[in-house]
Amino acid sequence: MSRTDGAQYLTTVEAAALLALAPRTLERWRWRGLGPRYRKLGGAVRYVPADLTAWADAGTRSSTSDRGPAPDPAT
Repeated sequence: MSRTDGAQYLTTVEAAALLALAPRTLERWRWRGLGPRYRKLGGAVRYVPADLTAWADAGTRSSTSDRGPAPDPAT
């Protein structure tokens, strides 16, 4: 969804639709510290499409037994 200033910020409902999730799922994940990155703009939660895509891409797996990359021990 393009805004008049050229920047793209999505509401929780718009971001959830892009990811084919329920908005409540994103809300729950935010509360638990999970899910895609988001911004707080004047108290409103907003998502950037590139962050949503990067988060979804990080979940790419080649098989059901693929657990993904090992956690970084430095974090």
